[in-house]
Amino acid sequence: MALDALSYDAWRAVVDVNLTGAFLCAQAAFRAMKAQDPQGGRIINNGSLSAHVPRPQSLAYTATKHAMTGLTKSLSLEGRPYRIACGQLDIGNAATEMTGRMRSGILQADGRTAPEPVMDAADVARTVVHMAALPLEANVQFATVMATNMPYIGRG
Repeated sequence: MALDALSYDAWRAVVDVNLTGAFLCAQAAFRAMKAQDPQGGRIINNGSLSAHVPRPQSLAYTATKHAMTGLTKSLSLEGRPYRIACGQLDIGNAATEMTGRMRSGILQADGRTAPEPVMDAADVARTVVHMAALPLEANVQFATVMATNMPYIGRG
């Protein structure tokens, strides 16, 4: 949604789900991991390619995904004394109901509408499993998994 059409309520709804929701989940997980014996655990945040390059008319979404990167970095630092690792997975065009419109065409930075390739969501799951399976002495701080031919490199 374009900036001039984005209502405060719509902005707030995206921030509440994407950022405040992630914060509350991370806070609860952090408290549990810190309190247990032995301490430690792993938090994997759901980022987006929009944390690097936005899509047109995605102001609220893009802002929250940039904020997710800051949340991930801060959690990583705060978690060090308690063996709590935090990483972020930036996902691009996984084939889900939410990305169905990408196959038929989505707004591009140059104003045209074009279809974009998608990847199997199982590839995202395999990446999460890899990140989660690492020992706490190792961390994937940031990973990007995306459809190979999607317009990410060169987008914007």
